[in-house]
Amino acid sequence: MADIFDHVEHRQVDNAGVTIHYVVAGPENAPMVAMIHGFPDFWYTWRHQMDALRNDYRVLAVDLRGYNHSDKPKGVENYTLAFLASDVIAAIGNENRTKATIVGHDWGGAVAWQLAMNHQDLVENLIILNLPHPQGLSRELKDSQAQQQASQYAYFFQTPDAHNQLTAEGLAQIGQRSADETTKARYVEAFQRSDFEAMLNYYKANYPRPGDQFMEDYPLVSAPVLQFHGLKDGALLPGALNDTWQWLAGTLTLVTIPDADHWVQNDAANLVNETMIDWLNR
Repeated sequence: MADIFDHVEHRQVDNAGVTIHYVVAGPENAPMVAMIHGFPDFWYTWRHQMDALRNDYRVLAVDLRGYNHSDKPKGVENYTLAFLASDVIAAIGNENRTKATIVGHDWGGAVAWQLAMNHQDLVENLIILNLPHPQGLSRELKDSQAQQQASQYAYFFQTPDAHNQLTAEGLAQIGQRSADETTKARYVEAFQRSDFEAMLNYYKANYPRPGDQFMEDYPLVSAPVLQFHGLKDGALLPGALNDTWQWLAGTLTLVTIPDADHWVQNDAANLVNETMIDWLNR
């Protein structure tokens, strides 16, 4: 795989006073695939997928607000899913596109679900990596003691000073980032530019506190859905995947990967890439 780091164009877009940084690669007239990272990450998490797709697709990957080169507005209220979704819409619109395949991981997956439910004209296809449908996660947070226990980290992140315990070097150790020194250094540099309090505002603004639930009713997702889930994910347990088809109006292709962890796009990059390409070609 080529290092996509050296093969992207860097762009910026203003979204109601918040500057969002994103990168693009691939033919300008090809179908667009827009990728949204999670916590803690930046656009480079999609390096394997961008390289695999860039010959046949126009690939776009954002830095979500609070991360890397994007703006970091103060205040929890600036990190609701509606604002995060609007940042992605702004980036896609800045490329003069009205439709895209949306790909999301972790919090990026939550944003992707939000887009597919509330901006259905924009979402041609939906690809989700290790983020169950919010209805399924809500059910598990209510009924599953195992998921409640697995979510303790999220409850800690909702405490006022939790960001003071994060470091760029510590965050860069997570997932597959320390597999080589170049990748690790790029993550450290990106996290040094990021705002740890802003990162945790995602949890404060959107993640239910103990005893709370997500909203009860969601619009059905009309776009075809491809969903990956690494079964070694210790934070988002696979029980939340059950009944996903009940919340979709279109097709669901579910791929569970026994040996992959939360960062399935890195842990099982070849399988994810090959499956995405095959599914999109269909």
